[in-house]
Amino acid sequence: MKKVNTKIAFVSILSLFFLWALAHNLNPILIPHLKKACQLNDMQSALVDSSFYIAYFLMAIPASLFINRWGYRTTIVIGLLLFSIGAFLFYPASLILSYSFFLIALFIVATGLTFLETAANPYVTVLGDAETSTKRLNFAQSFNGLGATLAALFGSKFILSGNTFTSESTSDLSSSDLHDKLLQEAASVQIPYLVIASIVFTVALIFMFLPLPELEKKTSDSASYFKLLKESNSLRQAMLAQFLYVGAQVGIGSFFIRLAVSQTGISDKTAALYLSVALFLFMSGRFIGAFLMNYVRPNLLLMVYAIINVILLLIVMFFHNYLVVYALMASMFFMSIMFPSIFSNGVKGLGNRAGMASSLIIMTIVGGAVFPLIMGFISDFSNIQFAFGLPLLAFLWIAIYAYKLIKI
Repeated sequence: MKKVNTKIAFVSILSLFFLWALAHNLNPILIPHLKKACQLNDMQSALVDSSFYIAYFLMAIPASLFINRWGYRTTIVIGLLLFSIGAFLFYPASLILSYSFFLIALFIVATGLTFLETAANPYVTVLGDAETSTKRLNFAQSFNGLGATLAALFGSKFILSGNTFTSESTSDLSSSDLHDKLLQEAASVQIPYLVIASIVFTVALIFMFLPLPELEKKTSDSASYFKLLKESNSLRQAMLAQFLYVGAQVGIGSFFIRLAVSQTGISDKTAALYLSVALFLFMSGRFIGAFLMNYVRPNLLLMVYAIINVILLLIVMFFHNYLVVYALMASMFFMSIMFPSIFSNGVKGLGNRAGMASSLIIMTIVGGAVFPLIMGFISDFSNIQFAFGLPLLAFLWIAIYAYKLIKI
């Protein structure tokens, strides 16, 4: 493999980390946007996350089996094409103002991302010297953080309108006039998602013809996954911790804008800017956490960060105004190290079965489908602040999980 091809391949893989982070982190923008445009309650709007993250549970193992049959490059191309198709479907969904159509489009996008995330990570470790593989992976993950930060800025500028639709503000409108206004609100997703669909499709075409190294395939079937799950207690514990972490992270991100608006009275566009700062803190936390791990044991740092998040969410639940928003922003920083820390504990010591373990842990991203629904239910029947008690309990369990690992 020529050196120039290695460089081109590595840069191309970096684009995937950026693209799937962009898609993930547009969801907190879509939730308040579609809540207005489709006239939803909090629980109904949380179906945005449910339709998105359920794809990870359903498609992680099929994606892994697809790699075994067709290879990594083909899996990446299929993932990109599904991503592009799902993004394109936002256009007709907005034309007919169909929430169920939006949810189908999101499921297709997430299916594509599941294929991408299952296939892309191994490439980063082989595109260069083995001694620097960890450094390359950390560098690639920084593009994930960059995509997350820019998603909030992109969404606040091109998707959110800042308009509010209350019963008082729409009482003088006829049903047809209200429908026209809602159609106009929904239409703001058309150009952004058509642009995303076009970019992703172009990237898929590039990967079709890009010379990439084909990694060794490890033959496995569905029975192998169940056998591994039965044998490894550490994997099962990590899967539960990851389920709770992802659920907490997605739930906090999904209700960030709604909470900021309700506590401070700012517009959704302004709240999205606060979210972008929070996501920047998340990205920064990964670099700072990696540095701190040179001096502090990773599982000890995981426990301390989880305890700090419990304290911050107590502030979110029982205080008011901007202090609540600042506490929620800080919680994003202290979430930053949790996914990779839990992930590495889950695959540690599994040798050539680490790939199968990775697929099983990816399935637990389904926590992002469950938590927002429960939080939406709590918000509708109590208040939005109490909904954050659910991620608080998740971080409490993660602190206990990390403490047990320290003891071992």
